[in-house]
Amino acid sequence: MRFISFFIIALLFAGTSCSKKEDKTAVFNRPKGPIGVEGYLVEPRVVSENVEVPGTLLPVEETQIRPEVSGRIVALNVPEGTVVAKGFVLAKLFDQDLQAQLRKLEVQLQISQKTVERQKELLAINGISQQDFDLISLNVDNLRADIQTTKIQINKTEIRAPYEGEIGLRNVSLGAYISPNDIITTLRQVKQLKLEFSIPEKYAKFINKGYEVKFKVDGGSKTHEAKVIATEGNVEQTTRTLKVRALVEKTDRELVPGLFAKVNLQLGKDLEALMIPTQSVIPKARNKQVIVLRKDSAQFITVQTGIRDSSFIQITSGLAKGDTVITTGLMAIRPNAKMKLVKLNKNEK
Repeated sequence: MRFISFFIIALLFAGTSCSKKEDKTAVFNRPKGPIGVEGYLVEPRVVSENVEVPGTLLPVEETQIRPEVSGRIVALNVPEGTVVAKGFVLAKLFDQDLQAQLRKLEVQLQISQKTVERQKELLAINGISQQDFDLISLNVDNLRADIQTTKIQINKTEIRAPYEGEIGLRNVSLGAYISPNDIITTLRQVKQLKLEFSIPEKYAKFINKGYEVKFKVDGGSKTHEAKVIATEGNVEQTTRTLKVRALVEKTDRELVPGLFAKVNLQLGKDLEALMIPTQSVIPKARNKQVIVLRKDSAQFITVQTGIRDSSFIQITSGLAKGDTVITTGLMAIRPNAKMKLVKLNKNEK
């Protein structure tokens, strides 16, 4: 029995020794040399970010027609849905009292003018003083001013179209007594349309006067164009957006004021953008890094990123044209590690 036990122990000891020897041999035979990796050649290319925002089509001009003074409508000519010329009389308010006052003032002016002529003759022979003559002349000037004021009041009783445009629906009837708070109708200039939309504040620097945008309307199949004519002076504090107004260049039957529009913007366009594969960027706690092949060694470079799409990301700082960025085996690479480029990918334009 003792002999058998000793034999088993000897076998186990021999097996353990052989295993350790094999492990050492395996470690000794582990391949050494540069790590095989794939890289991407950094080259400039044209990129932009597609942004879609909601917008609204509006007439270039839209005015609510109201009277300047209160009065009763004695004439009403509001052809609903038709285009009227500038200066077209839409309504007339009662003005007979003003007309009577005007005639009275005109008669008084004629009498005062004749009185001035007679007093002028007396002044020439020192029949009256200069002061008396000046007072009579002043009365003539006052009457002329009163006549002018009355004519202005009469003109206010005529409600005219301020520009050529399309008349909306009529809101009053003949004989109604109206005030400046009442809306007679709405006038719209529909020969041209404007497009209003808002963009996030981070894109504000890309939008300026003359910028061209494309849009579609609900129920429409065409893509239309508009050109930015102005932007709001400041970003809205509550929504953090900038309001933009563009002029639609061509009219179309499917473009109707008030329609909702989907505005497509090509923002942040860069003709010399450096784009690299997204998987080559290593996120860190405080920054982002990429591994660049410099000669035959790995160099960790801190970068700043910009526009991103499904496969690539823009590098705004840290890389230069011609750099080779490592795209595989990133977790196994250490700083200054020796590397061998197995495959070099390039941008396919």
